[in-house]
Amino acid sequence: MATIVRGSVPTQEFALNHTLAALPNAEVECERIIESGANTVMPLLWVRYADRADVDAALDEDQSVDSVSCLSEFDEECLYRMEWVDHVQLLLQMVTNSDATVLDAYGRKDRWKLRVLYPTRDEFAKTHDFAEDHGLNFDVESIREMDGEPAGRFGLSEDQFRSLVLAAQRGYYEVPRRTSLTELADEMDISHQALSERLRRGMEALVEDTLLVGAVPEDLQER
Repeated sequence: MATIVRGSVPTQEFALNHTLAALPNAEVECERIIESGANTVMPLLWVRYADRADVDAALDEDQSVDSVSCLSEFDEECLYRMEWVDHVQLLLQMVTNSDATVLDAYGRKDRWKLRVLYPTRDEFAKTHDFAEDHGLNFDVESIREMDGEPAGRFGLSEDQFRSLVLAAQRGYYEVPRRTSLTELADEMDISHQALSERLRRGMEALVEDTLLVGAVPEDLQER
């Protein structure tokens, strides 16, 4: 069964350690990661919250990258293409030896946060063993096996999925609401408290699986 793993890796064991250290307010998000050789990968990545000249200077001195080019530039972010040529052993193991797909990769300060899809849990075990054998730190935050149902794809239990969908269909999230929590609970033949808990836990699971997979800035509220 396909398995999604969320975790983090120190930048010195991954890529762009110099760049992220030189730009402490910057955030890096990988748009796509492509294997480009036996010891290299070619990511397309966004760099945000840093001046273009400062980013270019940091990347020019970063020993983990080569063949850097800026493809697009916007107000607060730039899209770069480059090759990662050092400290990518763990990433290469994921995409080559474990047939994994890196769904999300965010770098900020001294850590990268990853969300990785493995074809099976056994394939993830290969990455775990590789990290231990090579003294690498892949700190796993969660492991979730996906089933064929929509609930499993979003990290929800079947009850949470049905409750959230019904609440949306009945207009519970509209302003003004077209139904109440009590009316929804009666329709589902469960208690008001049980439904409230399902919706709360379901919303928490959705946020964790979609909005918190990246390196959300600690001072986001001040931006």
